[in-house]
Amino acid sequence: MNKKSVFISFDYDHDNDLRGNLVAQANRADSPFSIADWSVQEPFDEDWRQKVHDLIGRAHLTIVICGEHTHDAKGVEAEVTMAQQLGKPYFLLKGRRKKTCTRPKSAPKRKRIHPWRWPTLKELIANPEEG
Repeated sequence: MNKKSVFISFDYDHDNDLRGNLVAQANRADSPFSIADWSVQEPFDEDWRQKVHDLIGRAHLTIVICGEHTHDAKGVEAEVTMAQQLGKPYFLLKGRRKKTCTRPKSAPKRKRIHPWRWPTLKELIANPEEG
């Protein structure tokens, strides 16, 4: 199986546990993706931006994990903007089933937040433009 590399964008302050869940799914034998890297946890300076830009540029796509505070996460907002500028596909994944999850401010309102289920995740990775 030819796995796609993904960049994970998430709110480090509130949703780091969710990143761990996605990494675990990437390690499944039937996973169609591998983790290229995830958000850089460094101060927002130009060096940080260049590192993230390069990581997103090398990945096939970006998975944005949406939690309750994603609308306030400046790093996630910047990462989605970079994916858009690079023309890289990305999709939004609902991180918390029983909570109201928000989208990054840089994601258009028409972009749906998808439920986080294994079949849905596999389909979105196979066809990220649909997300």
